[in-house]
Amino acid sequence: MIYFDKVSKIYRDNCVALDNVSFAVEPGQFVSIVGHSGAGKSTLLKMILAEEYPTSGQVFFESTDIHSLKPNQVPKFRRRIGNVFQDFRLLPNKTAFENVAFTLEVAGRPQAEIKEFVPQALEMVGLSNKMYNFPRELSGGEKQRVAIARAMINHPDVLIADEPTGNLDPVNTAEIIKILLKINELGTTIILATHNKDIVNELKKRVIILEDGKIIGDEERGKYSLT
Repeated sequence: MIYFDKVSKIYRDNCVALDNVSFAVEPGQFVSIVGHSGAGKSTLLKMILAEEYPTSGQVFFESTDIHSLKPNQVPKFRRRIGNVFQDFRLLPNKTAFENVAFTLEVAGRPQAEIKEFVPQALEMVGLSNKMYNFPRELSGGEKQRVAIARAMINHPDVLIADEPTGNLDPVNTAEIIKILLKINELGTTIILATHNKDIVNELKKRVIILEDGKIIGDEERGKYSLT
């Protein structure tokens, strides 16, 4: 589904973010991308979203070279990929329902679909009872669950989660990971970027290890301790 072919990214200050990176993610996989801050995790994720372009090499989504897409093709492509971030990125003056609905409104979906699909998405993350609460009325874990519902509302093929538990306590972290596993079990490919070794070790899923922009390990299952 996603294939990095000898991808390097060098920024203007000669900072090497990615160095000859090659790997493939198959449909339905749950893959953790791990490494310390500055290892290249965020750059790698931005490549998948066509937010960053490689200095050399290619990134494919199915048979499409992501970085050969024309500007008017990128929005449609990105609807196939959901995003969850560490800082939630909710609209503060919209309720949980309205935050999730906004994604469908931007895509031009009819009101009948919005009224049907948004409650389903919020139920999936356990927030049916907080549908009309504003972000300021939600805990950190609840905000992240709204963000996941928003990311999943278009039924994307892939969900990218960039340090989604970075601002959460252990209890909420466990809840978010449980939701991501449930989404994966329903068929969505998950790419999780994290530096939390406890999450990685408990998941026992595939782990790609980045260090200084290079892949130094790719483990199908099992534990890995960041040093």
